[in-house]
Amino acid sequence: MKQPVTILWFKRDLRVADHAALAAAAAGDGPVIPLYIAEPDYWALPDTSARQWAVFAESLAELRAELAALGAALVVRRGDAVSVLEDMRARHGVTRLVSHEETGNGWTYARDRRVAAWARGQGVEWAEYPQCAVIRRLGGRDGWAARRTRFVRAVPVAPPLRLRPVPGIDPGAIPAARALGLSPDLCPGRQRGGRRAALETLESFLSDRGRDYRRAMASPGAGARACSRISVHLATGALSVREAAQAGAERQRQVQGTRAGWVGSLRSFSSRLAWRDHFTQKLEDAPGLETRCLHSAYEDLRPRPGDAALLAAWQTGETGIPFVDACMRSLVATGWLNFRMRAMLMAVASYHLWLDWRDSGPHLARMFTDYEPGIHWPQCQMQSGTTGTNTIRIYNPVKQGRDQDPDGVFTRYWLPELADVPDAWLQEPWRWDGAGRVLGRAYPAPVVDVAAAVRDARDRVWAVRRGAAYRDEADRLVRRHGSRKRADSRGPRRLKPRTGGAAQLRFDF
Repeated sequence: MKQPVTILWFKRDLRVADHAALAAAAAGDGPVIPLYIAEPDYWALPDTSARQWAVFAESLAELRAELAALGAALVVRRGDAVSVLEDMRARHGVTRLVSHEETGNGWTYARDRRVAAWARGQGVEWAEYPQCAVIRRLGGRDGWAARRTRFVRAVPVAPPLRLRPVPGIDPGAIPAARALGLSPDLCPGRQRGGRRAALETLESFLSDRGRDYRRAMASPGAGARACSRISVHLATGALSVREAAQAGAERQRQVQGTRAGWVGSLRSFSSRLAWRDHFTQKLEDAPGLETRCLHSAYEDLRPRPGDAALLAAWQTGETGIPFVDACMRSLVATGWLNFRMRAMLMAVASYHLWLDWRDSGPHLARMFTDYEPGIHWPQCQMQSGTTGTNTIRIYNPVKQGRDQDPDGVFTRYWLPELADVPDAWLQEPWRWDGAGRVLGRAYPAPVVDVAAAVRDARDRVWAVRRGAAYRDEADRLVRRHGSRKRADSRGPRRLKPRTGGAAQLRFDF
């Protein structure tokens, strides 16, 4: 009698270590088809890019070798997920589908619903397993932090000793970017994908680079070395959150009682891993975060579409605001930027340029090689001030440049056209006596008056926040999405309503 076949569907979990779905597939009675589907329609979305696919392709190549060592090489197919799965079912007698749960963008959510309908219709059992602390159909946040702590402290899932293959399947080629319809996307400084790079990056952070993490994380220059840089590997799943959290906890035990500067940095690292799950849970609970303002009062705050010329200047690092442009050019060239500067870029787009987050957010998503929808869209809304539950920060890009790049090295590296501007005027060259030799020639004049734009934004935001209806909705949002306590005593802080539910404005000048 022919044994039933299981498909192990890889998505954003490209590893064999700590892989619950892999272990479940291997525990079945029949052979397993490890499958990755490269979906052209997904890669045609406005939040995806060739730079992201390049990291996935490298990760897939390593995963294929790891799976081959277990006995069943990775099968790669290009096309629509339902069509590919049905073809596999019809050809090989598939009766079971196993995968990890995914909290992706709206497109992947709709895709998974189609797959679920197909599975029901064809009598295929689909078993999904969590790969992080995000909980499906969570009724409320009470107890969530404790559940997350239990998840990350649990023993990692061991890889199986062997996978039984289905003989005679063509493994297929890992598609080139052009085969997925992706436009060329030069990113010369991007990180390489794959399990090997993930482990090396984590080890170098915990043994050396991370010592100054807490102090240096705010600087785009120093942070490029001192930050963990594992986010790209968490996004592809070459490394699991649990692996990273447990490695960090072990390092904390090793340095406890020392004065080497490690303790605070490692605590911050642990907190940020908890925040990752916290924000992804927000998108899981409210998928509309990708397309609708969390607080409905902000839905029509900014025009759509916004000013196309301002958006283009921001995207290309040509706003005439040096630190903003330096950060954007760095991101375009490397695919990475430290968190504070990501927040500043979104805030400047939202307040100084008065662009809607749904116009600026997709560009940042495309540029990030570590794009994670569960973090990206909640953060886009937080930094553009549309949640109704968070402190609103309007970053002063001139002050940020002086604070985070006091010697001007980062700014001058990415804006060589400002080489002749004196240090005192580097972050606001329009005030320099010699500005006429640079602005409008080698470098653009600022597209907005920085100070006037902030005043105007402040007035518009305050106008929305008046009234009991606004406060009532803000309170409901805090009860639904706010973290109840710090996860593991170091996770997300509770979001408390302020002034009757409305978050305070904060100006980082």
